[in-house]
Amino acid sequence: MLQSNGPLLELLKVTKHFGGVIALQDVSFDLRAGEVHGLVGENGAGKSTLIKIISGVHVDYEGEMRLQGEPVRFRSPAEARARGIGTVYQELSVIRSLSVAENIFLGTQPVNRLGWVDWPRIYREAADHLEQLGLRVDVRKPVGAFSIGVQQMVEVARIVFGGANIVIMDEPTSALSPPEAERLFEFIARLKEQGKTIIFISHFLEDVLRVSDRVTVMKNGCRVYVGPSSEVDKRFLVQKMLGEDSRLMTGAPDVVRTPDDVLAAREVVLQVRGLRRKREFEDITFDVRAGEILGIYGFMGAGKTAVASCLFGYQQPDGGELRLRGRPVRIRNTDDARRLGIAYVPNNRKLSLFPGKEIYKNVTLTHLDRVLRFFLDKQKELRITQEQIDQVGVMPANPLLDVAHLSGGNQQKVVMAKWLVQQPQVLILNEPTRGMDVGAKEEVLQLVQQLKRRGVAIVLLSSEPEIILNHSDRILVMSKGRIRKELPNRAIDKEQLMHWA
Repeated sequence: MLQSNGPLLELLKVTKHFGGVIALQDVSFDLRAGEVHGLVGENGAGKSTLIKIISGVHVDYEGEMRLQGEPVRFRSPAEARARGIGTVYQELSVIRSLSVAENIFLGTQPVNRLGWVDWPRIYREAADHLEQLGLRVDVRKPVGAFSIGVQQMVEVARIVFGGANIVIMDEPTSALSPPEAERLFEFIARLKEQGKTIIFISHFLEDVLRVSDRVTVMKNGCRVYVGPSSEVDKRFLVQKMLGEDSRLMTGAPDVVRTPDDVLAAREVVLQVRGLRRKREFEDITFDVRAGEILGIYGFMGAGKTAVASCLFGYQQPDGGELRLRGRPVRIRNTDDARRLGIAYVPNNRKLSLFPGKEIYKNVTLTHLDRVLRFFLDKQKELRITQEQIDQVGVMPANPLLDVAHLSGGNQQKVVMAKWLVQQPQVLILNEPTRGMDVGAKEEVLQLVQQLKRRGVAIVLLSSEPEIILNHSDRILVMSKGRIRKELPNRAIDKEQLMHWA
């Protein structure tokens, strides 16, 4: 039940600058006890800055925040947590090697009369707490043995168990399969029943409307709408997010797929034969040709990421063969892959970025030996970076800006820019639009189409059916570590993909 009295949390005319850039301008936001409040907007709209103020990450801002009517200004995330505010970020912070119970009690393990860790109590209370939230798992098993969805719920449970009454969820469904997302929605409903209050941030507008009581729309650092979710639909939210920008309301430009006979005449750039890795995937066989986008669809956990990791040298397969333009190759590490002209945009952008470093250093670091030769030339690095970030549409387009200050979508564009300094032979894109708003998605995918026209062989891995259907020439469907079906991308719909996955 939503309470009708004053707001549980309130921000009044909050403004936040990063140097000369205004991230938030006179933003007011309120959160009612016991509600799920959706927060949406394009990348760079101010959502992340807003929640970082609420959670104590950003402490220098103008305006006022009130908690239960009392003016507060958190000086650290620890202060926010002490007042009952916890955040679950898109990149989870669970420790995969520790058990579920250890993650629940991380840093707060109870001890017995002898001063030793009370393991029976930890296991008992962790299991009881999770069961109250509707999650029944073996709390003694490493959390890494479970799906991303379960890991996410364990992290939420840890926050709630630590005393949080307000839980901020940042893109909670972006890495989940549809069944896992449904389970998360049930989990959120259980949290509401226990009186918890949730801020739900997502680019998946259907998910926001499905789970939230109210929704706030941000644009260019300002709040442009707040109201009951039951009174709006996805189209309305997109209109508010875009304002005068109508590029998405008319639909994405038609993607020209290469005819089968034209593709068949092109050179096979990458051949994969019988690739396998124990407990990850087996018998992975496919070709990808110059100027082709091969889509690989499957839910999280289908094995797509493990295949991509082996193709780029992050991991080694247990068997199989790779050929590049007909020549057998062995990729022992990422340096081998790079020298062979294979580029990889991972599903976790943290694997490709150095937070705390400028954009230009992130873009040129991989290519110092190729583009700078004998000595570091900062002006040349800046010129190369400016060309690339202009091409991919990074905002703000300032190569001297710390990459950590960019929104998630713009960070992903920096990852793309890094691999475009020198055009690759093969580009592997693993969930390239994860956590991005609809506008940024279109910009990145149009860039992918440009690379296709230049003859790059592209492997596009995604758990989003629309991405695969709209941008692939051929489609492979993976499930439980195997390729279940190859489909020509003609008259294929979402239901068929879901069936084979």
